[in-house]
Amino acid sequence: MKKGLLAAFIAALLALGAYVVAGPYLAIHGISKAIEERDTGRLQRHVDFPELRVNIKAQVNDQIVRRAGSDMQSSLFGAVALGVASNLAGAGVDTFVTPMGIAALLQGDSLWKRATGNTANGDTWGPPAPAKPLADTTGHYESLSRYTATTRLQDGRELVFVLSRQGLRWRLTNIILPNELAPR
Repeated sequence: MKKGLLAAFIAALLALGAYVVAGPYLAIHGISKAIEERDTGRLQRHVDFPELRVNIKAQVNDQIVRRAGSDMQSSLFGAVALGVASNLAGAGVDTFVTPMGIAALLQGDSLWKRATGNTANGDTWGPPAPAKPLADTTGHYESLSRYTATTRLQDGRELVFVLSRQGLRWRLTNIILPNELAPR
């Protein structure tokens, strides 16, 4: 009886450990499937939108300040302009880094693909070719509660998706944008 309980406990512990270790891969697969199927409800289960917004806002604001340069930062007009630019960028992030914002982007992507003929079966009225932003990612654990997956964009820049463990679940909490948000 005791051996059976001990074996069941060890099996449960191993299963729990395997689930936690496989968590980032399951989350990435869930995010990919949600984007492919344009399912914002499923996407919301795998993305911590409030934390993602905070992290992306910080990166966008950093890019704005870096691009402005020290001359712009040191003048009164420049400081006001940077404040306005920062607020506008923050509002943009707040708008698009939500389930509804992602749905709108996916809808626009769907319309664009239909207009350009990039559909699953080549028929203009057919379903758009599925988006697969995480198809070719490489990833690794940075700690027991942080996993990063890197994907290369068509122009050679890299996006890094950061997943964090929240209890037993893994969720997307940051997307480390390329050093240059847009190619020059």
